[in-house]
Amino acid sequence: MKLNCDLGESFGSWTMGLDEKVMPHIDQANIACGFHAGDPLVMQKTLVLAKENNVSVGAHPGYPDLVGFGRRSINCSTEELIALVMYQVAAIDGVAKSIGIELEYVKPHGALYNDMMVKKEVRDAILCALSRYHRPLKLMLQATPKIEEHRAEAKQYNIDILSEAFADRCYDDDGKLLARTKPGAVHNKEKMLAQVKQLKEQGCVTSVSGNILTLNADSLCVHGDNIEGVQAIESIRELIG
Repeated sequence: MKLNCDLGESFGSWTMGLDEKVMPHIDQANIACGFHAGDPLVMQKTLVLAKENNVSVGAHPGYPDLVGFGRRSINCSTEELIALVMYQVAAIDGVAKSIGIELEYVKPHGALYNDMMVKKEVRDAILCALSRYHRPLKLMLQATPKIEEHRAEAKQYNIDILSEAFADRCYDDDGKLLARTKPGAVHNKEKMLAQVKQLKEQGCVTSVSGNILTLNADSLCVHGDNIEGVQAIESIRELIG
């Protein structure tokens, strides 16, 4: 199982995350494209950092919402969604190509990711955007009990799916992430490492009510927003090898 992390989310004089400390421990970097976070210089520096650490790179597009960090849904038409995804993917793909690396996948950010998981029309718009792009790119989305349905949807657009699980988030009984407004939504380090071990050894997680959920995950999402998060990533890296 690979490790992926959202990076490149600093903007101007505002610093977000500990990218240089995180990058050596991960396999895939989801890099902001400027709509929810990031800027051209940050994007370029993050791509160079990924190249130096031999880390695969993916586009991390979001709604055009710098103030809200892309965590607020925006009511876009299908064509608007297609255009904003293609715009962001093309931007980071061009910068990546200029420094000698290839963009491999797309993982939407924040509210766009959440909307993609619950609204078929948003999912279809994102898949359509990738299908119109000039070369194949994979789509990363959440591994849920519906993952095979999502793979079938993507196949209609000739798009391959990368499925991800979450190291530090508690799962609801339906396979979705437990809302952050509910107690226990974010695991402490002990519970996080136990969940990672369960995923590695058994391919499943235990939901908030104690149900066992089988998750076919290609990648594991980790977060390095603070030094404790970086230390947790180091522990996860040791655990999964």
